[in-house]
Amino acid sequence: MAAAKKAVLGPLVGAVDQGTSSTRFLVFNSKTAELLSHHQVEIKQEFPREGWVEQDPMEILQSVYECIEKTCEKLGQLNIDISNIKAIGVSNQRETTVVWDKLTGEPLYNAVVWLDLRTQSTVEILSKRIPGNNNFVKSKTGLPLSTYFSAVKLRWLLDNVTKVQKAVKEDRALFGTIDSWLIWSLTGGANGGVHCTDVTNASRTMLFNIHSLEWDKDLCEFFDIPMKILPNVRSSSEIYGLMKISHSLKAGALEGVPISGCLGDQSAALVGQMCFQDGQAKNTYGTGCFLLCNTGRKCVFSDHGLLTTVAYKLGRDKPVYYALEGSVAIAGAVIRWLRDNLGIIKTSEEIEKLAKEVGTSYGCYFVPAFSGLYAPYWEPSARGIICGLTQFTNKCHVAFAALEAVCFQTREILDAMNRDCGIPLSHLQVDGGMTNNKILMQLQADILYIPVVKPSMPETTALGAAMAAGAAEGVGVWSLEPEDLSAVTMERFEPQINAEESEIRYSTWKKAVMKSMGWVTTQSSESGTL
Repeated sequence: MAAAKKAVLGPLVGAVDQGTSSTRFLVFNSKTAELLSHHQVEIKQEFPREGWVEQDPMEILQSVYECIEKTCEKLGQLNIDISNIKAIGVSNQRETTVVWDKLTGEPLYNAVVWLDLRTQSTVEILSKRIPGNNNFVKSKTGLPLSTYFSAVKLRWLLDNVTKVQKAVKEDRALFGTIDSWLIWSLTGGANGGVHCTDVTNASRTMLFNIHSLEWDKDLCEFFDIPMKILPNVRSSSEIYGLMKISHSLKAGALEGVPISGCLGDQSAALVGQMCFQDGQAKNTYGTGCFLLCNTGRKCVFSDHGLLTTVAYKLGRDKPVYYALEGSVAIAGAVIRWLRDNLGIIKTSEEIEKLAKEVGTSYGCYFVPAFSGLYAPYWEPSARGIICGLTQFTNKCHVAFAALEAVCFQTREILDAMNRDCGIPLSHLQVDGGMTNNKILMQLQADILYIPVVKPSMPETTALGAAMAAGAAEGVGVWSLEPEDLSAVTMERFEPQINAEESEIRYSTWKKAVMKSMGWVTTQSSESGTL
């Protein structure tokens, strides 16, 4: 029999989507935006001490290789020729901080994850050095001083890890967020790897001036960060380098393919949801929950606890676009916690079944402030609470309350967004892994009291990275012109409860949030050289 003919699909684009809880590699058809194949691997999180969250950068890198390899195998089984993959985009969990040795390619410490709280005392000391009448950190970066961003994590590594101190002294250390670590490793690593980041990821470090779009000398001095260890900042869509895999891997099949797109995961989702117009917004449900609203070419500063951040810059000579962002630390992570820490579910999908059994939280409220509260409160002293418990409460009610918590937190950031923008959103575009949960989506529509609209292909983060990569100069296989963008089929969830009930539940939630605050005074377990 003749060999099966390989399917002809035109140019394909791959996307690495490296999230907090998992890594994926996905391959799209650049002409139709159709997802052809993907592979996903869960990533371990380590909690060495209370409030500390770390990941192994080598495990993250290996997971990327594994996902690329398995996806290429799957494409082979579908008779799709992987030599049609013309570009690769990278999207990543933001802020998570890695320092590695440029001569050996080895990380000098675990990655300190965005959720990590060990830097709380550093934040308190630094905040005393910012004049009340001139918050130059916020005006230059758009960010509040918080444990969330990379600069304080990097400061901690420089203060506490001997291997990092030594490598900086000997000029061997490189710093990067996950995108930089991956791009450097994938383009050759110690053997000529490209040390770069894009404007969206740079804007989350607290060292980057979002107006001039460069590393800021004053900020680096304030945090006492040596500028020589920082990556080069590039646009979100240009050829950074070519895939050069030193491993004896099947992933080597992508040798020489340009890496030409790079966006922090939330910016990538904004692009993937095609929110290119001023005022368009999306909410992504991942480990945390992130609502971004495109504010066009102007920086809008929030009066209600939102961040100002770089949305994207899709080409070296293209203008930069900004966004307002509402960041919630714990969304999907609360489901993982119910699975791994309490053991009331075996898989994340089971939560829907438990919640369905009761259809209500029966007065139980769950505030998952595991890493303090982010937007709109920025209250690091908060901790998680479950309240309103009675003898009647069971695990199904707690599961339901956990889903409601995700929706209430979204309502808080949506309210802040509406107040800042002055034009309330008429519907909410959503994406991310949790949007497969229909109970969650219906609850979200009920609690916001506006329709919730979800694309039938929820992998918008990877899609955004693929679009940026495929549209890059020198690749040019993906057009971002409005008339060329594929129409997306959407699923719609309309509110089904009355507005009054929605308001009562929301005001009780706010009461619960108040009770979660002020639990922790500064931890003493932070210092000590490692």
